[in-house]
Amino acid sequence: MPNRLSAENSLYLQQHAHNPVDWYPWGEEALQAAEESGKPLLVSIGYSACHWCHVMAHESFEDEYIAGIMNKHFICVKVDREERPDVDQVYMEAVQMIQQQGGWPLNVFCLPDGRPFFGGTYFPPEDRGQGLIPWPQMCMRIADFYKRSKEELIENAEAIQKNILAGTQASNMGGASGAWNTELLIEAAVGICGNHDDQYGGFGSAPKFPPSMSLNFLRALRAQAEPELAQRIEAISATTLRAMAHGGLFDQFGGGFARYSVDAHWLIPHFEKMLYDNALLIDAYTRAWLDAQDPLYAAVVAETIAWLEREMSAPGGGFYAALDADSEGEEGRFYVWTPEEVDAVLGPSLAREVRAAYNITAEGNFEQGNSNPALVEPDFAVREKLADARRQLREHREAEREAPGLDTKVSTAWNAMLIRALVDAGFYFNRPEWIQRARQCADFLWDQLVAETETGIQLKAVYYEAGGAQVDGFLHDYALLAEACLSIASKIDWVDAGASARYQARAQVCVDQALQDFTDAHSVGYYFTSEATATPVARRKEWFDNATPSGNSVMLHALSGLYALTGEGCYAAEFEATLPAFADYARKVASGVAHGLEAAATHQAGIVVIKVGQGVDLSTVRDGLAAQPWRRSFILQSVDLSAQQIQVCLGTQCLASTKDLAEAMQSIQSS
Repeated sequence: MPNRLSAENSLYLQQHAHNPVDWYPWGEEALQAAEESGKPLLVSIGYSACHWCHVMAHESFEDEYIAGIMNKHFICVKVDREERPDVDQVYMEAVQMIQQQGGWPLNVFCLPDGRPFFGGTYFPPEDRGQGLIPWPQMCMRIADFYKRSKEELIENAEAIQKNILAGTQASNMGGASGAWNTELLIEAAVGICGNHDDQYGGFGSAPKFPPSMSLNFLRALRAQAEPELAQRIEAISATTLRAMAHGGLFDQFGGGFARYSVDAHWLIPHFEKMLYDNALLIDAYTRAWLDAQDPLYAAVVAETIAWLEREMSAPGGGFYAALDADSEGEEGRFYVWTPEEVDAVLGPSLAREVRAAYNITAEGNFEQGNSNPALVEPDFAVREKLADARRQLREHREAEREAPGLDTKVSTAWNAMLIRALVDAGFYFNRPEWIQRARQCADFLWDQLVAETETGIQLKAVYYEAGGAQVDGFLHDYALLAEACLSIASKIDWVDAGASARYQARAQVCVDQALQDFTDAHSVGYYFTSEATATPVARRKEWFDNATPSGNSVMLHALSGLYALTGEGCYAAEFEATLPAFADYARKVASGVAHGLEAAATHQAGIVVIKVGQGVDLSTVRDGLAAQPWRRSFILQSVDLSAQQIQVCLGTQCLASTKDLAEAMQSIQSS
């Protein structure tokens, strides 16, 4: 018998629609049911590609006996964290406060009004000697305590809410304790570099996540750094990017990156593939390729985009959200191989070369004697030689194996991140079709998720083919869509002269609406939610980057870009008012605010705006920029210049126009 989740569009909620648990989706109906029944809320949060979410669902939420306990004592609420990041943020903060750690699945016990009083992550169905309380016992204990000592739990909830609100008040100023100064960027870069794993790449120890935002910040700052630091940055970038490209984090036969590596040397990933990771990594490899011209970086970008087109493209122009880690009941089953399987597909001679190059052995490096392919052959020519063999293996697994589950949610924020990556990759690798694909995606978002209002626009956060646009947009949706539109505006005139104005205007509308809906009138920075959509517990600000950039950091990028294009002082004023909030964070936890620091670094270096007359061949301008290190730049066809004129603006300084392209390019390189 399906529960209330059967009417929901979210794949994660649909995965629980046939649980015997009487789940509610997050919303007023659940809160009202809790108030009327006097039962506490049990809020369970996860996402469709989460392996341990699946495990707990199978062990506990599909069990009739355990579901009966939950239904008897609680109003049970299921939340897709990717659909409702605002709810996830608040309850994650509460659990981290209670348990000193967090993660998913996230299970939180709350008063009927939604204020949390206890919570944790994964609970087993019975005692397995791991020190974890079994889930049915936990539910019974909480229910019993709620009946006997409700006042004590109310005190707990009030204390937790008070601490969350105190933290929110403290974070209202971000890390601001003084003025911003440009030396903070160098200090932040030195701090990040000091945490690099020089042996295996990445930062810190296992588990290791792709450090795209840190690498992009370091690269943006490199030209402003002293030679010793600049060399250190280049060495870090090369070590980490090559390690990830060679490792099992990268799908060697199909393209695209998994979420993170469970080991220090990037061999065995958590196999889920997320759209946002791949968007950020396309960015990082594109920028590194401009400097190093390493063919491995170009291959990674091309193969990742090919995977996105092949497996993640949604009807109408968007991209789907994620591929599950599991298939056929096992994590990673779709991606791993035995020597015998490789031999059967390729024949013994070619298979021998592939097995040697990708370390597919009889012993295996994964579970049950399977191997997750990792490129151990250092010669790129060998990799190129084996391209057809990789294609055959990919096509075999697609034809013969059960594919991982696909989450067909279209996320505004994640698609916007990919748009930015596709535009830069298309421009610098001379692939105009990638820019056109980015434009198709942006137009889809604008047509399907943006509604014009009397005061501006209303943006939605997710789109479902069956249900359309859902959930009012959050700060990062507006800011990232603005960034996506600015990215298209920056390069679209190369493939469609004059089209940039439309996308610049869209970006401006997004930022203006964000300033209207999310500004804190009393303090620095922008709230994650609008006042109308805030959760019952607290209205928070997001300063730290997590898997995706924080909304406040993306606002810095958007404000800086709009100021460079329009010269309107309001955008500069907002940028300058927000930047000091990152000051203390830059000193103490620089990697946690790397995207914001990148915005500061690109603004400090001076955003490049190249205006050209209608007779200038934009392909020659593209060639000139592709021969230089990455720098944030806009190329705009201008009717205000004569046919062959080129004018370069660097930050707030516009140089005299010229007809000499080499002179224009040199002025950028030398600035």
